[in-house]
Amino acid sequence: MIALFTDFGLHDPYVGQMHAVLVREAPQVPVIDLFHAVPNFDIRAAAYLLPAYSAGFPSGTVFVCVVDPGVGGSRRPVFLNADGVWYVGPDNGIFHVLVRRAQRCECRVIRWRPEHLSDSFHGRDLFAPVAARLTRGEIPASEPTTLAPLTGREWPDDLARVLYIDHYGNAVTGIRASSLNKDSVIHVGRHRLTYIRVFAEAPPDEPFWYENANGLVEIAVNRGNAAQWLGLKLGDALDVDGLDS
Repeated sequence: MIALFTDFGLHDPYVGQMHAVLVREAPQVPVIDLFHAVPNFDIRAAAYLLPAYSAGFPSGTVFVCVVDPGVGGSRRPVFLNADGVWYVGPDNGIFHVLVRRAQRCECRVIRWRPEHLSDSFHGRDLFAPVAARLTRGEIPASEPTTLAPLTGREWPDDLARVLYIDHYGNAVTGIRASSLNKDSVIHVGRHRLTYIRVFAEAPPDEPFWYENANGLVEIAVNRGNAAQWLGLKLGDALDVDGLDS
């Protein structure tokens, strides 16, 4: 199967255009719209969300990962195989956390080019066709490489920031729950958020943290909107007791 992981949203035509290419190039392969609400242009958020939300997909799955504000610039197009799963996208940092956590990984820079390659939509014109070829067992023209080094901000093993807010108002962080103890406390303003296993065990209108279904620390309110309740926004830093980063 092919899984799409982007910041495109679903209101614009971009996801549909990628689907059209994949149907043309690999008509028998199912396509999963995994995540199209990665925060716009936020490569670092994507890098921490990707390994959590791609976990559990079967060997041979191909992820097309497009959070690519530098499209048309100097960043390289790459594909890689990490623990039996393929990933296709830009070499801009989106794959660094994934590679760091993989047991085995091989990365290649893409040399193949389609007959028509727009300057601004490599997701449709380059990454989708490469993904389709990988599902057919083909290796597009490419060369072994290593990912470009990270620059700028720190990229710790666990990122204590709000990376995604779902429509319920739950705030997904870049912290793996396995990195905390059940007695760890997250401080948000005057609030002390303690661990609760599931929503059903949480008192109404009391914010807490729990391990979400993808292994990440998530901040929530039982039958409430945690982001509104706590004034959380995308990118907000969190003060977390017991986090080694």
